[in-house]
Amino acid sequence: MENTNNSRDVESNQSRSSSVDATLADPSSPPPPRSTSSSSGLPFSKSKCAICLDEMRKEDGKAIFTAECSHSFHFDCITSNVKHGNRICPLCRTEWKQVPLFVNDPVPVPVSPFPVQTGFEDDESLPTHGGSESSGVVVAAHHRQALEIKLLPQVSAVERSVTRGDFAVLVHLKAEGASGDDDRTPRTTTRAPLDLITVLDVSGSMEGTKLQLLKNAVAFVIDNLGETDRLSVIAFSSNARRLFPLRLMTETGKREAIQSVNSLVAGGGTNIAEGLKIGARVIADRRWRNPVSGMMLLSDGRDNFTLSRSQMRLRTDYESLLPSSVNRIPIHTFGFGVDHDAELMHTISQVSSGTFSFIEAESVIRDAFAQCIGGLLSVVVLDQVVEIECLHEGGLKISSIKAGSYRSRVSSDGRSAKIDVGDMYAEEERDFLVILELPLCEEESMRLVKIRCVYRDAVSREIVRVESEELSIGRPEEVTGEEVVSVEVDRQLNRFLVSEAMSEARILADGGDLEGAVGVLRNRERVLAETQSARGGDGLVQSLSSELGALQERMSSRRMYERSGRAYAFSSMSSHSAQRATARGWPTCGSPAPQAYQTSSMARMVGRSQELGIKGTKPSPARRDRS
Repeated sequence: MENTNNSRDVESNQSRSSSVDATLADPSSPPPPRSTSSSSGLPFSKSKCAICLDEMRKEDGKAIFTAECSHSFHFDCITSNVKHGNRICPLCRTEWKQVPLFVNDPVPVPVSPFPVQTGFEDDESLPTHGGSESSGVVVAAHHRQALEIKLLPQVSAVERSVTRGDFAVLVHLKAEGASGDDDRTPRTTTRAPLDLITVLDVSGSMEGTKLQLLKNAVAFVIDNLGETDRLSVIAFSSNARRLFPLRLMTETGKREAIQSVNSLVAGGGTNIAEGLKIGARVIADRRWRNPVSGMMLLSDGRDNFTLSRSQMRLRTDYESLLPSSVNRIPIHTFGFGVDHDAELMHTISQVSSGTFSFIEAESVIRDAFAQCIGGLLSVVVLDQVVEIECLHEGGLKISSIKAGSYRSRVSSDGRSAKIDVGDMYAEEERDFLVILELPLCEEESMRLVKIRCVYRDAVSREIVRVESEELSIGRPEEVTGEEVVSVEVDRQLNRFLVSEAMSEARILADGGDLEGAVGVLRNRERVLAETQSARGGDGLVQSLSSELGALQERMSSRRMYERSGRAYAFSSMSSHSAQRATARGWPTCGSPAPQAYQTSSMARMVGRSQELGIKGTKPSPARRDRS
C-alpha cells in the first residue's frame, strides 16, 4: 500500500507540467547533453542513481529528480547535496541555475504574502483583552452548572458475608445543551471562541477531485466560523508551509482565508510530521489564546519522509511524530481514501486526545469536517478532572478504572483516583466504570464513593467545582431473588468489551489471521445479543452490534481489510474510547452509518453540509456564524 501511494505521488508530479524538468528548464541554456559519461569520462547507466548507485524504478515508490542537465537521481539522495549549497551535478559537473522547488520549498503552492519567519508570533489579537483567566473557584451552588453528575451501582445490594473484587460503579457525566435548559442561561447567545489549525495534505495523490473536495470542505468550515474564532492554514507535501496566519474570521478574514485555500496545488511526497511541526509552532507561538483550541489534520497517504520503510512500525515511532507542544491540543485526524496510514492517524489522535475519522468516499469529506467543527464550536467544559474518593473505612478499595482513551490513575492505597476528561461539547456524555473491591460488611448499608469534578467554564473562564451525592448500597444478610444488574452499567460494560474485541481482531488481522479476527468479532456479537441491555433494545448496544457486523464484512478478504477494514476498526475504536462521534466510511450490510455520540450541534452542522449537496456551491465567506 505504501509503495502504491508513493509511486502515485511521483507519477502525479511527473504528469504535471512535464514534471520537475519543465519547471527547472532554463530557456537560455543550451540543449542538455546526451552523454552518459561522468565528469571523469567513465560511462554511467541512466537507470542508476549516481549517488547511491541503486536502480531507479518507479515501482520502488521513490521520488526521482531530473536536473536541467538531464541527469536523474533519487530525490532523497540529492536533497542533502542541495541543502548544503551544492548545485553542481555529480556526473557532468554542470552548475545548476535552479534547484528543485520541492527541495527548498516542497509545497508547490503560490508564495505566501507573509514574509519568511523564524516564529509565528503574528497571530491576530483578540477583540477584547481575553486570555486572562479567572483564578477564583466558583462554588456550584452559586453558579449555573454546565455539568450534571450521576452515580449508579452495578447492583443495589450485596450480601454482608460476600466479598467482591469486580464491583462496578458507573460515573455518568452530561454537559448542558448549547442553549441551556431555560431562558435564564446566558448560553442562548454565547459560546466559547475557537483557535483552529488546519493541516492539509497536498501531496501528488491529492491532485484532481480530491483537492477540489478538500477546498470545498475547508471553505465550509471557514464559512461557519464566527468573528471571534481564529483560523490558520498549513499545507504539507514533501515539506510544509503555513499559508495563512492565525487570524480572526471576520468577513475580510474569511475571504482571504478562502483565497489562500483556493491557491492550493497538489504535488510532491507526504511529510505528515513536518505538517504537525509547523502546526505545533503556530499553537506554541501564539501571543493571544482563545479558550478553545483544536487542530484538524487530513492526509490520504503515508509519511514517506520521517519513518523509514525499513523501520518496524511501532507505536513509539508514531508518537515520535508528535511535537511535545501539542500534547494539550486535541488533534482530530481524517484518513482520506483507501491509501492513508490509519494506524498513524489513529495514534496521533489518541495521544493528543482527539478523534480519528475514516473518510472512505471522497464525496463525504465535507460532512466529516462539518461533524467535527459542530463539536468544536459548542465546547462548554474545559480541562475537566474527575476525582473519586472511597468512603467506607473497612477495606473498600478501587482496583481499576475503565476510562477508554482518557488518562486515569489510582492512588497507591486504592482509596482515591483521578480521570483527566478534558473538554466536553454541549450535550456530550461521558461514562466511566470504577471497579471496586468490596469487603465484608456488618452494617445494613455501605457508603461507597463520592465524586468531585473540577473544570473551567468555557464561556466565563471561571473554575467550577461540582460534587456528587454519596453513593451507597444495601448490605442485607441475604439477597432474595435474581440479582438485577443496572441496564446503564451493563451497556457501558458492553461498550468496553466490544472495543476490546475490535482491538483484538485488528491485531489478528494485521498478523494475517483474518479467520481468527472474524471469529473474535462473531463471538462478541453473540454474547452481546444475550445481555440485558441488548434484550431491552438499547440504542448504543444496537449500534455496537451493527458495527461488529460491518467490521466482519470488511475482514472477509485481505484486499477488503487493507482498503477499508483496518481504518474502519480504528475509527470505531476511536469513537468508543473517546465517546465522541467520528466518520466511519460507507455503511455495509444495509445498516445505517453509526450515529453514536453525535450531539445536536454536530447533527445541525452535518445537515447544513448535506443541504449544499455533494457538488454544492462554495460557501460564501460573508455569511455570519450561525452556531
